[in-house]
Amino acid sequence: MAVAFLSSCSKTKTAPKKVTEENYVAQHYSKQEVKIPMRDGTLLHTTIYSPKDTSKKYPILLQRTPYSCRPYGADTFRKRIGPNSTLMKEGNIVVYQDVRGRWMSEGVYDNMRAYIPNKTGKQTDETSDTYDTIDWLVNNVANNNGNVGTWGISYPGHYTTVSTIDAHPALKAASPQACIGDFFFDDFHHNGAFMLSYFRAISLFGTYKDQPTDSAWYAFPDMKTKDQYQFFLDKGPLKNLNSYFKYDHLDTKVAHTEQVDDFFWKEIIEHPNYDSVWQRKGLIQHLDKVPSTVATMVVGGWFDAEDLYGPLETYKGIERHQPNNYNTMVFGPWDHGGWASSSATNAVGNYYFGDSISLKFQKNIESKFFNHFLKGDGSKNSGLPEAYVYDTGKRDWKSFDTWPPKEVVSQSFYLAPEQSLTRKAPAVDKVNFVSDIKHPVPYSEDIKTVFTPRKYMTDDQRFAARRPDVLVFETPVLEQDLQLAGDIVAKLNVATTGTAADWVVKVIDVHPADMENDNKNMQTHQKLSNYHMMVRSEVMRGRFRNSFSKPEPFVPNKKTKVSITLQDVFHTVKKGHKLQIQVQSTWFPLIDLNPQTYVDNIYKADEKDFKTQTHTVFTDSTIEFKVLQ
Repeated sequence: MAVAFLSSCSKTKTAPKKVTEENYVAQHYSKQEVKIPMRDGTLLHTTIYSPKDTSKKYPILLQRTPYSCRPYGADTFRKRIGPNSTLMKEGNIVVYQDVRGRWMSEGVYDNMRAYIPNKTGKQTDETSDTYDTIDWLVNNVANNNGNVGTWGISYPGHYTTVSTIDAHPALKAASPQACIGDFFFDDFHHNGAFMLSYFRAISLFGTYKDQPTDSAWYAFPDMKTKDQYQFFLDKGPLKNLNSYFKYDHLDTKVAHTEQVDDFFWKEIIEHPNYDSVWQRKGLIQHLDKVPSTVATMVVGGWFDAEDLYGPLETYKGIERHQPNNYNTMVFGPWDHGGWASSSATNAVGNYYFGDSISLKFQKNIESKFFNHFLKGDGSKNSGLPEAYVYDTGKRDWKSFDTWPPKEVVSQSFYLAPEQSLTRKAPAVDKVNFVSDIKHPVPYSEDIKTVFTPRKYMTDDQRFAARRPDVLVFETPVLEQDLQLAGDIVAKLNVATTGTAADWVVKVIDVHPADMENDNKNMQTHQKLSNYHMMVRSEVMRGRFRNSFSKPEPFVPNKKTKVSITLQDVFHTVKKGHKLQIQVQSTWFPLIDLNPQTYVDNIYKADEKDFKTQTHTVFTDSTIEFKVLQ
């Protein structure tokens, strides 16, 4: 019986496996690994997945990434390829490439490599590397139809934007998603304040290598604690973090303390202002070079803690410079990259928005965009709206012909006495609070160490509202819906007893007391009853209030204007809710501590420079909203 059983098994072992998501790619695609030469001779590692059905031609979908196009090896396959499962199953030639200096590609990496206009000879940047890659693909990959699309999320989203500048004629469609736009306002900085919570990610981008490798050559710092707040508080001044970025060779740490070898950390600490180093790395300054032959669909999440500035400014930049281009935007109730999720449940932190939102986007919006421009007639009549945006208060989608909508009007609310937020200008008064440098305001009630923060973007802000160093201004219960659609500008009039200060403004939707929980995954101690949902927030490092490149101190106790542009929202504060504004000066350890004493370079400040100060907000300060009538 045993022999017969084995014989039976041997006869059937070559029968085709049942096709599942786990083996779909291996069953339907052939894989090829090539080294594509750039104009300066550098070879970039590229992985090509081509449909096994060769009876027709397919467009090419290209993603360039610093995060590796693994798995390496011609006989190992990704479980999923392309922007989504729909496009994978419909059939496309899907290509991944390790960008210059990363993983298996040759060359030396530069974080947000600067664009070089009017390149000559063998000069290269990321635009030329993309151009050379597309040129090689359309001329060497079998069964391609001559049309190329690019896509990517986060850093690959940045490379997608790059692909549109001085674009190859074969590039017909690009979807930059959560794309970095400018490193002084995205990811690692917000209006000049250093995003301390991203500390662990520094080595990922700044550890040097000059040879191809299929293994990680960087090492994440071991913080030896799960309490992120206490870790950074104990470390003190930023210069005390230098020891985490000293390397003898690659990721081998050594004992010396006088040298900083991580090139990205060195860039950050040596360039505290918006100087030529950061200005050259910005990409949104070059969106006038996107040709009309490239259709763009910019995608972002209203609660993206990492890259919200980039996609909004990318969409607006193309609109401003190239108003006749096909350029659309999709913003939904997502955190960083949440629209690519295969989960049926859509929630950000404790806040639930609905089911199948991401899946419907992938099938009905993203796939339709690429199919129209890569397989269809490519006309501007794609059937998709100009702006497809999700109202995170009403929890539904709306379409507009422009963004912000033409129908918006500006409405200003005053930060009035007695914690009031009112449309009527009050008598000018002032509200003081003490900013204790030893007890900064947390950005979240959670204490765990995270790689990069996300959840806080919808977090309940009651914990902050109950601190004496957070000013709270609130409307009465609304008698009708207030629909916010566009950017928010805080026009503060402030003073400080010191010579330096940060200013943080948060926009809060205060829920009614009888609100019931609707998210089964909400933290067990949380309730939606009186939930203070953060809708938008931003920081302004006060030294940059007049210029990001020329910082200046405050004059102690002098009334001073500080304007903060908060990124766009589409949120209805519903009837029965309250609109609240919180103002504070620390936001720890999301951002680094301001010494509250002016120094030329905060990254080199000493312990003695950090002082507790008293800050003042005057009641002629306003918050200006774009309101949809």
